[in-house]
Amino acid sequence: MMRRHCTIALLVAASLATSAGAQRAPASGSTYQPGIDVTDYDIALDLPDTGAFLRGDVTVTALHAAGVRTLRLDLVHTLAVREVQVNGAVVRADRVDDAIVVPLDGAGSEPVHVRVRYDGIVTDGLIVQHDARGRWTWFGDNWPNRARQWLPLVDHPSDKATVSFTVRAPTGRTVVSNGVALGVRPLDGADQGRSETRWRESHPIPTYLMVLGAGPMERVDIPQRCTPDARHRCVEQMVYAMPEHRGILPGPFAAAPEMVRFFEDLVGPFPYEKLAHLQSATRFGGMENATAIFYADSYFANRSLAGIPIAHETAHQWFGDAVTEREWAHLWLSEGFATYFAALWTRHAEGDAAFAREMGAIREQVLADKVVAARPVIDTAQRNYLALLNANSYQKGGYVLFLLNRQLGDSAFFAGLRSYQARYRDGNADSDDLRRELEAASGQRLGAFFDQWLRRPGVPVAQVGWAYDAGARRVTIGVLQEGPALPYALSLPVEVHQADGTVTRATVEVPAEARATVPLEGMLAGRPRSVVIDPENLVLGRLTRL
Repeated sequence: MMRRHCTIALLVAASLATSAGAQRAPASGSTYQPGIDVTDYDIALDLPDTGAFLRGDVTVTALHAAGVRTLRLDLVHTLAVREVQVNGAVVRADRVDDAIVVPLDGAGSEPVHVRVRYDGIVTDGLIVQHDARGRWTWFGDNWPNRARQWLPLVDHPSDKATVSFTVRAPTGRTVVSNGVALGVRPLDGADQGRSETRWRESHPIPTYLMVLGAGPMERVDIPQRCTPDARHRCVEQMVYAMPEHRGILPGPFAAAPEMVRFFEDLVGPFPYEKLAHLQSATRFGGMENATAIFYADSYFANRSLAGIPIAHETAHQWFGDAVTEREWAHLWLSEGFATYFAALWTRHAEGDAAFAREMGAIREQVLADKVVAARPVIDTAQRNYLALLNANSYQKGGYVLFLLNRQLGDSAFFAGLRSYQARYRDGNADSDDLRRELEAASGQRLGAFFDQWLRRPGVPVAQVGWAYDAGARRVTIGVLQEGPALPYALSLPVEVHQADGTVTRATVEVPAEARATVPLEGMLAGRPRSVVIDPENLVLGRLTRL
């Protein structure tokens, strides 16, 4: 400790001695299956009265490049394929591991329609179970690539498609899915006592968001005072919950319409037809399925749901849903944005002090996390996608956005995000796509910023100090980043406290050097009483102040 203190003093002293609208991107198809671009899924399912035996009939509409002679549809081998048709003709399709390999003609001039009829017992992806009161329920739970557990599809976020659900279920079950409800009708004959519900999502979404929820739920509309204008429209919102919870609703969901309007003001129009909030069965606390957010049943049972989870999942409708990461490694574009925008909602709803506390807690989580220390945010080496649900994707990703916001300012930052949303809505993007939009909006080059915060593990570790040169009447900030890790470029907030009680604030831009000194020009009337570096602990790193 003492030796390092002396080193930084010598560094500062040495310095003093020498100083006497964008257009929307076209669909690119799947990076997972090059040459294939699924455009639509038409899904028909029969849910049993009890048990987990599912019958499915799915038609996949796809474009394919000339010379591409197969379409690989992911579907677990435990589900039996009864028939495959291509453009109405029965074909022989091969079963390879957890996939169906469907032959194509190779011409690629017209869309191809592949129909798969299948059945079997579902053990994952679609959660089929009795709830705590013994009621039979079904809830899709696809993330990251578990839709293949109950649906035949190209199960990767890079190939988004529109989707329709036609669901036959016992009468008395409410069926909710993505998009717009097209109607419910009772069935007769052999299907008497059952009903058919249809839903249609007209915006392309990734397969991990294609879900249904079915159970004895009741709908409660969320009241809102809404006058559509050039920036907003009235987005219909509602809650689907079990009957015993009807009396507590809308409860915390009453704020959901204002959340949508707030996020619209920041980044652009709500991207979908409606927004439903469902009490559900999910392995996650919340899941941002497009237009149909699922929340864990325990939130309702314990009455513990609050604003942050709702804001987080609502923000996903723009980030993750409307603009989807092209590859799993860029998950921070989904979870980091939802984390930061939930904090922005806190500031809007509760004020600056609450926002500061929330960002401070996020920062502490980043600094304490072992995964953050060992792996980068953009983690291309990780193949266990569930392991990407970590503090890198959420907290560090969110805090990096906070740093970007501070560096660029609100005007350029949110202009860049609006351009990003407009260009990539209904499509896919990666981190460099975001960087380019922010660079265009701000006029700043951000390649080094993205590389050091997103492509390197850990956070900076630095010793910081200051010294006063009476002859030059100037303070110099000294920063040491010595060690095995490459140094970071840092934006250091500084407060200079004068003897007369005056406080002057500035941000010092420190270059990415192992030993750096930066003078504070034109701030002093005399020797300062003190200089406080990073007084609010905003820097994402471990600073030792000397």
